[in-house]
Amino acid sequence: MAIEIKAPRGTNDVLPGESRQWQYIEDAARRVSDRFGYREIRFPTFESTELFERGVGDTTDVVQKEMYTFRDKGDRSITLRPEGTASAVRVCLEHGLFGGLLPLKAYYIISAFRYEKPQAGRFREFHQFGAELYGTASPQADREVIELAWSFLRELGLNEIGLNINSIGCPECRKNYHAALKEYFSSRSDELCETCRGRLDRNPMRILDCKSPICKEIAAGAPLILDYLCDDCKEHFETLKASLTDAGISFNVDPHIVRGLDYYTRTVFEFTDPVSGLALAGGGRYDGLVTELDGKMQVCGLGFAAGLERLVNVMRERNLFPEEKRAGVYLAAMGKNAVPAAHRLASELRSKDLRAETDLMDRSLKAQMKYADKIGARFVIVIGDNEVESGNVTVKDMAGGEPFATTLTEAADAIAARL
Repeated sequence: MAIEIKAPRGTNDVLPGESRQWQYIEDAARRVSDRFGYREIRFPTFESTELFERGVGDTTDVVQKEMYTFRDKGDRSITLRPEGTASAVRVCLEHGLFGGLLPLKAYYIISAFRYEKPQAGRFREFHQFGAELYGTASPQADREVIELAWSFLRELGLNEIGLNINSIGCPECRKNYHAALKEYFSSRSDELCETCRGRLDRNPMRILDCKSPICKEIAAGAPLILDYLCDDCKEHFETLKASLTDAGISFNVDPHIVRGLDYYTRTVFEFTDPVSGLALAGGGRYDGLVTELDGKMQVCGLGFAAGLERLVNVMRERNLFPEEKRAGVYLAAMGKNAVPAAHRLASELRSKDLRAETDLMDRSLKAQMKYADKIGARFVIVIGDNEVESGNVTVKDMAGGEPFATTLTEAADAIAARL
């Protein structure tokens, strides 16, 4: 009896016909990152569990409910990465990058893993483009990271995406805010979910990010962090707003944004799709994260991440992916001597960095021509034994151009000159 094997729930296969769209987004991410001086960083799919417990925060939904954690054969606790920033900081600490040229700028394109209910644009294995900037407390760095994300979305044609920003202050000004939140939520603690009742003493700000409808309703009337900012945080936020205005980047101040990870300080932001209401990219500043992981080194940091699944879905809905142009060459071979000649010409075309295919299925000429059309070949050359004997071939332009004659020995150069 055959066993039916399917992809695990919450995962998504990207088929050959769809991968071009993913590559389009990833290429845009690399182009924009390069313009801003960010270079790619790569790190393992799994890390020590402690990295995320300390870095992401043990009062977050991510750590408490969503991580894929297991014991390896050495009885070590290992976790599939739920996000990229903690790993990026670990890499910089382990390899001494913070002791080099600052500011340190890096980007990544990764898969990440969270055990949560699959929904629109959100999977248990998902993919992110993220950027990290370390070494400066300047609000102009906040503007640059936001501008990078803004430029990336515009590169994709998503010009109508809205930007919401907030400041959640520093540890000093948050002390008074935490006290105010604790007082507010304590009066309705019996209505909170079990998880949030546990957060009330440890980190009441996490209640603001709870997904429970009841907790959300209660949190809607909670005190606002902007009313508790210290003078330094107020000045930082005002400078950022002025800088974004100067850059021509429209924004809305949303005092309810707190982000879902404990390491954020001061600036937090989200780019939201006005149609679906989903956040397509988000991030902020995390000035205490390096110290939290290292114990002594103090290095400011900030960054953002954009979800690729959601971007793919939104761009498909808006027909923003460019139509794939015909490219490459198909060599239709018919005859005993024609087959090796077609394969030799295909090899020559590939050596010139051109896409070239020929028949591998023993198809008829009619079937080969249909196949050439389906794969989007720009040029087709029919090679029979007569063409091999004479050395002359005709190249058909499938994009509507005039066919042209050439020889087997000159065909590669003739086609390369037209592409």
